[in-house]
Amino acid sequence: MEALELARWQFGITTVYHFLMVPLTIGLGLLVAIMQTMWVRTGKAQYLRMTKFWGKLFLINFIMGVATGLVQEFQFGMAWSEYSRFVGDVFGAPLAMEALLAFFVESVFLGLWIFGWDRLPKKLHLATIWGASTASILSAYFILAANSWMQHPVGVEMVDGRPVLVDIWAVLTNNTLLVAFPHTILGAFSVAGGFLLGISWYHLWKRRRDGVDTVGPDGKVLVGSVAKTGRDTADHQVWLRSLRIGALVAVVSFAGVAVTGDLQAKLMFEQQPMKMAAAEAACHDGTGFSVLSVGNLGSQNCDDIVAVIEVPGMLSFMANGDFATEVQGVNSLVPLYQEQYGTHLPDDPMYGERAGMEIDYVPVMEVTYWGFRMMITFGAMAAFAAAVALFLTRKGTVPESKRIMQLAVLGILAPFGANAAGWIFTEMGRQPFVVAPNPDPNGIDNVFMFTAAAVSPGVSATELAISLIAFTVVYSVLLVIEVKLLVKYVRGGVPSAMPELLPHDDGPDDDSAGGDPTRKKGDGDVLAFAY
Repeated sequence: MEALELARWQFGITTVYHFLMVPLTIGLGLLVAIMQTMWVRTGKAQYLRMTKFWGKLFLINFIMGVATGLVQEFQFGMAWSEYSRFVGDVFGAPLAMEALLAFFVESVFLGLWIFGWDRLPKKLHLATIWGASTASILSAYFILAANSWMQHPVGVEMVDGRPVLVDIWAVLTNNTLLVAFPHTILGAFSVAGGFLLGISWYHLWKRRRDGVDTVGPDGKVLVGSVAKTGRDTADHQVWLRSLRIGALVAVVSFAGVAVTGDLQAKLMFEQQPMKMAAAEAACHDGTGFSVLSVGNLGSQNCDDIVAVIEVPGMLSFMANGDFATEVQGVNSLVPLYQEQYGTHLPDDPMYGERAGMEIDYVPVMEVTYWGFRMMITFGAMAAFAAAVALFLTRKGTVPESKRIMQLAVLGILAPFGANAAGWIFTEMGRQPFVVAPNPDPNGIDNVFMFTAAAVSPGVSATELAISLIAFTVVYSVLLVIEVKLLVKYVRGGVPSAMPELLPHDDGPDDDSAGGDPTRKKGDGDVLAFAY
């Protein structure tokens, strides 16, 4: 593999891994803030327990997100220096805002939240988690402002072949951004909702398995209590309320994702028609939406693709809001792209071995086609499961079936899969451009960059291969660490975040009983909660 392909693989692997943490941090942070608000307002024990338990999982995820996110910034300079030169004048503003106005504020307030338990007044301490949560959402806005500019450049003028920022407000109000931001945030809430649902289902099932809770003749739960494990009536309320909050959030957020996704698709048809044509395997002009198409693996020839199941008019509705207007297919778009942007890469040293090569304007159709469908399918599955969970838990507990519990826990992965598939589709579908051109009348002409021109010229394939292997190994280790930490504290239940609920000061050594091995008798360390 050549340097360009290795650089793309490296950035793709590290970015997708990092983005596994991002939506959970954004969604779970706001839900923890809401839980703490309910505790401050009502004084009920279950809300304090919810805050501390979900807060601990939030912190573990946040720390991993920071560690993996730092790598993204270094890669811009190491593997993509030409890209950094091209976009630097534009990206400097939103990325500086993200670091100084968002991430810095988020980190400071999160530190105050960790250190401030029992030291700050309740309402002031509550304000710190709201500050951290709001800043994380603001951070996403600035990052998406930069990404949306790559999808639809605005607010710049070309000077000596480089875009120069002339209107920061245009960048921060880019119509692509205004649709991508709510779509991304709602996707984050779907992740957090599924996370709450799956873990809470496990604990309610565990209470039933252990005989703590039973079901009466009317099917309603009879809540039990086992003090020595911290599983009392308040513990039951923690899991039931968390489950129903998570399920409700998952259903509502999916509805919002569907609406904003439709708006985003209409913008893509206008701004990046080739991306959406490839996503639908729409090789020829038409109105039908492909539910299922098949073709030869790896082939970029539309003649090899056959629509097996098609919905007439649906593609026109997605693109234009009607059922009759024909949408241009790949075969019609390729000549238009060739006429506007050339048939071959310029014979310029910056393109290295690819200089003068023919440009393939069709992205990898297997990735765009199935990525688009996986995004929708995983999201719909998660929302349907959440709706079923609301129905099944209406009488205060979950079914005894172990298999259903396993499906509920496994369902945590569905919204993660939807988010990852959506971003892979969005970024891969833009190829062969790293900064996409603007074919629509609202864009700025001649602001684009081929991916082949973006890679660092001084980095060899061997160096990239070594760093790719190193990153993959390190990230695999980090993944194992995070999963083990999450599993450990999830199994421990609320006492893993609040050992004081157990009869003994130091708690039992058995993790399954909820003991915290890091806590010693009389431990008053302010960081105990963070541990």
